[in-house]
Amino acid sequence: MAEKFIIEPSGPLSGSLEIGGAKNAVLPVLAATMLTGDVCALQNVPTLSDVESMSGLMETLGAKTKWDKQSGILEICTSDIHSHEAAYELVAKLRASFLVMGPLLARFGRAKVPLPGGCAIGSRPVDLHLKGFAALGAEVDNSHGCVTVSAKKLKGAKIYLDFPSVGATENIMMAASLAEGQTILENCAVEPEIVDLANFLNAAGGKIRGAGTDTIKIDGVRAMKATQHSIIPDRIEAGTFMIAAALTRGDVMLTNIMADHVKPVTAKLKEAHIIVDELETGIRVRHDSANEIIAADLKTLPYPGFPTDMQAQFMALMATASGTSIITETVFENRFMQVGELKRMGAEIKIESRSAIVEGVDILTGTQVAASDLRAGAALVLAALRAEGSTEITGIHHIDRGYDRLDEQLNKLGAKIKREQHEV
Repeated sequence: MAEKFIIEPSGPLSGSLEIGGAKNAVLPVLAATMLTGDVCALQNVPTLSDVESMSGLMETLGAKTKWDKQSGILEICTSDIHSHEAAYELVAKLRASFLVMGPLLARFGRAKVPLPGGCAIGSRPVDLHLKGFAALGAEVDNSHGCVTVSAKKLKGAKIYLDFPSVGATENIMMAASLAEGQTILENCAVEPEIVDLANFLNAAGGKIRGAGTDTIKIDGVRAMKATQHSIIPDRIEAGTFMIAAALTRGDVMLTNIMADHVKPVTAKLKEAHIIVDELETGIRVRHDSANEIIAADLKTLPYPGFPTDMQAQFMALMATASGTSIITETVFENRFMQVGELKRMGAEIKIESRSAIVEGVDILTGTQVAASDLRAGAALVLAALRAEGSTEITGIHHIDRGYDRLDEQLNKLGAKIKREQHEV
């Protein structure tokens, strides 16, 4: 049995929501706790299947976890890590599990992790991770579908990334934290999640400067210690709810949100004639009925550009805007998985190479659709809120990977979403 959403048109959403902890921040921080060999307490941890998967993987390595989902506190003890090899079935579930490689290599001098394999939204090669480990002095063996890295002692190095990969920046930063000497990481990713990981590492005794810029300096330390850390709010969850308010022509207040992290989304919503008020208590997103929502062009880029993880949701908004918008995807080569399903709902979208041309329509109609990946699934949920008639969305396990009870959260704002069992 699997689960599906049944969604009825909601009318304008209204009310207030608190944004939860960031999926893309908590997963690398979880991996980084292995550098301490001690008990760490993480706060503001979202209840996501991806967090379950990462915790489960670390338990197979010997970690002990205690997760109070009500309070959002996850305690993890990594003193008894006894295995340096990740199981394929767990890595296949979660690409972020490759992030255990850096901490295992740094602390134990060895790690063996299966290659993550294919991804629905496009290739995400790990070659930059491996080049970084090699530059730190590790021997790298990439054969038989597994990567094995080993080193008697890692030594700091100057490393230039060909592309500002978030995962490679995180993995190399963790490995370098216990290396001998200084590592200078250039052309690295500048996402807020990188800064959050650096803040955790520094709280645990690391010496990292420059996170959030394209050059990070890491002075290796001999050992790291137990610490507490609160995960930053999820900017993609925040952006999704901002678009939900806009798409339904509603009025929603979002708290526990960092305005700087959602600037690209805010800018595009304003361009489309949505009112976004940045207040001391949070961000209010509302639609003025005197102004119709108009088309806005979009190009995804690494942070601080418009996030690829928000492209599908923005396309759902543009599907009912006035005019024609051109949405260009530059980060992943196969991230228009939502297009076919949106067209089933009546959207007018054409794909030309890496761009989608969206002609706004007055009405979307409910039908049966399937979520192919996490963000495509979120886009279908948003579109269904605006559609006429009932929409049935299958494949919602993808949505549960990155949203903490998306259905319940939207229902608090006036949505009409039911979660039901169905046979596969």
